[in-house]
Amino acid sequence: MSAEITAELVKTLRDKTGAGMMDCKKALAESGGNLEKAIDHLRKKGAATAEKRADRITNQGLVEAYIHAGGRIGALVEVNCETDFVAKTDDFKTLARDIAMQIAAMNPLYIQREDVPPDVVEHELDIYRTQARNDKKPDAILEKIATGKLDKYFQDTCLVEQTFIKDSGKTIKDLILDTTSRTGEKVTVRRFKRFHLGES
Repeated sequence: MSAEITAELVKTLRDKTGAGMMDCKKALAESGGNLEKAIDHLRKKGAATAEKRADRITNQGLVEAYIHAGGRIGALVEVNCETDFVAKTDDFKTLARDIAMQIAAMNPLYIQREDVPPDVVEHELDIYRTQARNDKKPDAILEKIATGKLDKYFQDTCLVEQTFIKDSGKTIKDLILDTTSRTGEKVTVRRFKRFHLGES
């Protein structure tokens, strides 16, 4: 039997996702009043909306800075959206700030896996194949093991695939999709730079 969809439940979902009241009501109805399922439903809907917006141009946004560890580590990031209006919203500013903080803390090397140079990908795969051979793994599964480890490499080094430092249940891509869902605009990370005192 599904839970009763109360105004309080709708408000809780809205607070957690930032989605509109009617969208929250509909998501709860479709998930039988289950809050976690409703959150997943809204996130998938947001992701679908974001995919539709993939060809939109993003030439507005913010350059955000974050300084950490007593001024020893800092990050600059350019996060883009479609309009100046959205760039000035608290939602967008929070996203840019969180991404700058993520870069300072987790030191990504690339924005997304498509940015990793092919020679770096091949070098990593070669290392993983050798490791698997050294562990006496059968030849038939060497490539599968190497590909699995490469996915982990992408999750560690690509910003959008990293686990968000403030919420281990989300990736940076999830944050971006959530903001896209709430603002109705395509959001992208264009570039970033991380500084560590004394590094050449």
